[in-house]
Amino acid sequence: MRIHFVVHESFEAPGAFETWGRRLSYTMTYSRVYEGDSLPANLSGIDVLIVMGGPQSASTPRSECPHFDAAGEKLLIAQAIAANRVVIGVCLGAQLMGEALGAACTRSPEKEIGKFPITLTDEGAGHAMLGHFGQTIDVGHWHSDMPGLTAHCKVLAHSQGCPRQIIEYGPLAFGLQCHMEFTPEVIELLIAASEQELTGLSQHRFVQQPEVLRRNDYRSMNEMLYVFLDKLVATYRGYRLFT
Repeated sequence: MRIHFVVHESFEAPGAFETWGRRLSYTMTYSRVYEGDSLPANLSGIDVLIVMGGPQSASTPRSECPHFDAAGEKLLIAQAIAANRVVIGVCLGAQLMGEALGAACTRSPEKEIGKFPITLTDEGAGHAMLGHFGQTIDVGHWHSDMPGLTAHCKVLAHSQGCPRQIIEYGPLAFGLQCHMEFTPEVIELLIAASEQELTGLSQHRFVQQPEVLRRNDYRSMNEMLYVFLDKLVATYRGYRLFT
């Protein structure tokens, strides 16, 4: 299995996604765009495309952030979905996925930073990919925006602060507004990049401060993520056998 990551900033690292890939000896390649890496020219050699988060918005122009090519990423995501690859968008990646399919990103009702529960919708609770989650699960968050909704997508989970936490855009395409990939190492990177901002957000009800962020245990949600990914890959392999 060949996984390709689009990584926007060093502090928005793949975290538990990489742990999963290493456990299974999958091939992992990267477009670290903050280092000047190019996006893949085509989908050859890619089974799973994972587009990570970032401080940019889905509409941030090149003039504002020269290393971020929103239009190019949206095109890559749309091509990968059309080619029946597994596509996972995380936070900014989820917002880009919605826009790639014609659904504009919008502001979330609340800013969320930390570890808070999400609740599965009826469709989510009955969904084969999420059945192991239970009705609620505590997951990571670090966002102000949320993905747009297409005519045929399904909202599978929501939180008190955001109504769009997990969205199914297609059988192999999922947008995760939440961050199930957080690890203590990733949290330290995010704190270092955002400590001043966090201090200014101390009055927000869904924003945790560094001491709380460091105390959170992220292992359970990581394990839930691994099962979700295993199910997605099994579905992808089954699909490839019959197409």
